[in-house]
Amino acid sequence: MSHPFMFLVDLFDVNGTLYHYAHLYKQVPYTWLIMIILITLGVLAARKPTLIPSKGQNVFELVIGGIEDFMVDITGEEGRWFLPLAATIFIFIFVSNLSGLIPGFFPPTASINTNLGCALVVFVFTHYLGVKHHGVHYVKHFMGPVWWMSPLIMPIEIIGHLARVLSLTFRLFGNMAGHELVLMILFMLAGLYFAPLPIMALGIFVAFVQAFVFFLLSIIYFSGSIEHAH
Repeated sequence: MSHPFMFLVDLFDVNGTLYHYAHLYKQVPYTWLIMIILITLGVLAARKPTLIPSKGQNVFELVIGGIEDFMVDITGEEGRWFLPLAATIFIFIFVSNLSGLIPGFFPPTASINTNLGCALVVFVFTHYLGVKHHGVHYVKHFMGPVWWMSPLIMPIEIIGHLARVLSLTFRLFGNMAGHELVLMILFMLAGLYFAPLPIMALGIFVAFVQAFVFFLLSIIYFSGSIEHAH
């Protein structure tokens, strides 16, 4: 469910094939737009770092520094190693969620495909960290506390790790798609401006909470993969 007007989709109206693709996969152009915006802001903020930071540099340092301190409190000093990916996930999802509050925008996180892509990145990186830190001994994470229980524990552990992908995907998708649906209903029933305002105000809180939950679960998975198996 989306806003009545999606300007990026309508930009492709000059070409029937592109318009059909953009309308069918509307999350793709909006994902690229958000990526371009974030990359541009990052480049501008880090282009000339100074000891006395500018406003843009100060905002980025405050955000990244806050994320880093939070991660270190949870995971310890080893958490700094996967800060770039975890911070990128949080900022991208948060901005994507917020974009749905702007008329003419479609939040990429209201599409299950975008969320599945983010969840798969977390899944792959989690096990990459495990193999990097433990080598072949990483398999002990799936074998349970005693060797003779491994035939029972290993299938359960594998299913549990695969279920993480579904959990991350559907939790974010359900909340953001539901918010879009509520906005659409209010647009249709009570007008463009006044009725959605309370829901849009609540949407800012929802956007942050959903990004934070995805981010928190991700760093918990990362941290768990580098811990020693018991």
